[in-house]
Amino acid sequence: MRVSKILKKSALTVVMGAIAVMLIFPIVITFTNSLMTEREIGINYGPIGQINEAVAGRANPFVNLKLLPDKVSLEQYDKILVGSPKYLMMFWNSVFMVVPIIAGQTLVAALAAYAFSKLKFRGREPLFLVYVLTMLMPFQVTLVPNYIMADKLGLLNSPNAIILPGIFAAFGVFMLRQFMLAIPYAYIEAAKIDGAGHLRIFCTIIIPMIKPGLAALIILLFVDYWNMVEQPLIFLDDPFKQPLSVYLSMINKEKGIAFAASVLYMSPMVLLFLYAESYFIEGIQLSGIKG
Repeated sequence: MRVSKILKKSALTVVMGAIAVMLIFPIVITFTNSLMTEREIGINYGPIGQINEAVAGRANPFVNLKLLPDKVSLEQYDKILVGSPKYLMMFWNSVFMVVPIIAGQTLVAALAAYAFSKLKFRGREPLFLVYVLTMLMPFQVTLVPNYIMADKLGLLNSPNAIILPGIFAAFGVFMLRQFMLAIPYAYIEAAKIDGAGHLRIFCTIIIPMIKPGLAALIILLFVDYWNMVEQPLIFLDDPFKQPLSVYLSMINKEKGIAFAASVLYMSPMVLLFLYAESYFIEGIQLSGIKG
């Protein structure tokens, strides 16, 4: 029996290790290829079937997927950070859109979740059901109403057309409410006996106890809105106002800087997750959200 358990555990470790390698491999190869020269990238990722003069004038039937560069070079990063002001401009466009959305939605969601979980008022459950229904609707369903409303308010071609709907999205309310339901109501009653009002209860009791949930929400919101493409393409006609995610979706046209741009684009998400990994896992577990 012991040998059987060891064999099962070893087999499971091998399978999970293989899956982990498959998931990490694209990230590793993106980073290592970002250290190649533009010429080497052109040789390795040129059009399939096209005559490649760099390879003895022969046709290139396959993409040459290389893990390590022949010569380490920062040429791509130099083009992105120094020679391409468009990249930096769109990077800051993303920052100035995503940061207000995260800050605003976290604040609004925390307050609304406190009301839905700890305050007793008529119509609380039906109102929360409406919140959940709006969250279940795909973006395409609400696209036309959002566009018409933004047009009536004069917000088209403005970052506010994306920021304001993002602040009042329902996902944060649902997630934090599930998290707050696990907090015993006895804490609230004890604070009220001591004379604390709702604002003090919220700031001194609720917020410290939902830090993992807030961290998980911030990470999920950052990943979601950092990668948004549809909203900027629809609400922002001016290319100079669009975020970096739109630029990255067209990066295949510029193979020489594709890998460096991808590395710089995904770095904030990777660093944020590594910094708050323990809070993120705990927050997801305690909130009851699966998948």
